[in-house]
Amino acid sequence: MRLVVAVTGASGVELGLKAVELLPEEVTPYLILSDNAQKVLENENLRRYDNSDIGAPVASGSFPSDAMMVTPCSMNTLAKIACGIADNLTTRAAAVMIKERRPLLLAPREMPYSAIALENMLKLSRLGVIIAPPVMGYYSRQSNLEEMERFIVGKWFDLLGIPNRLYKRWRIEDA
Repeated sequence: MRLVVAVTGASGVELGLKAVELLPEEVTPYLILSDNAQKVLENENLRRYDNSDIGAPVASGSFPSDAMMVTPCSMNTLAKIACGIADNLTTRAAAVMIKERRPLLLAPREMPYSAIALENMLKLSRLGVIIAPPVMGYYSRQSNLEEMERFIVGKWFDLLGIPNRLYKRWRIEDA
């Protein structure tokens, strides 16, 4: 599986990169970092694209990506995607995912949400985009930050059909 992972904004960069770190071996990540994300973190040994590189392979509908996640997703990026503005690699790749009807997951990171942000999320959800902010599910009883991150990332992977055992599932032992 080929997964495009875009990290936008600055707050929450670590969670987006944690998702890349926890991907199963059979998933190949293609990483896009916004300017602000790059300022926060320099990472090596990944297929990484500059957000201004509109000509990168992941910007084309002919690139065989299976899914894309934008985590964290800044409100600016969310608004651009909702309005069809494809002025950087992240928004162009997201536009391609919508056009090609491939799974696209956005993890909005700011709260509280304004009415404008909620309208943008609703618009995108109606187009089939998965809106999945990093929200805790307390039934898995996380006791530290690492477990909380694994829960959130595991839920994102579930939504994209990526098999994982990153968190304790609700009453799975009873099934």
